[in-house]
Amino acid sequence: MAALTLEQALENIYTSLHNDNADIDLHIAQLKSALPPGGGNTVTVDPARLVQNNRQGRKMMQAYFKKRGIIVTFAS
Repeated sequence: MAALTLEQALENIYTSLHNDNADIDLHIAQLKSALPPGGGNTVTVDPARLVQNNRQGRKMMQAYFKKRGIIVTFAS
């Protein structure tokens, strides 16, 4: 299986979020492996593409991803 690009991995995350978090842990692991080495573990997410784009939804996403080693920031 070919390695995913960061954009493909993020697209899989967005799709998973819109499908009631189906396979979200798998997609988070793929996202983590797509992050550049030495570039940190921070990813910027487009809040307009989230299912629950309110403060509670964003904080829940940040907490869930942080437990899996990814820091989520949101584009302004």
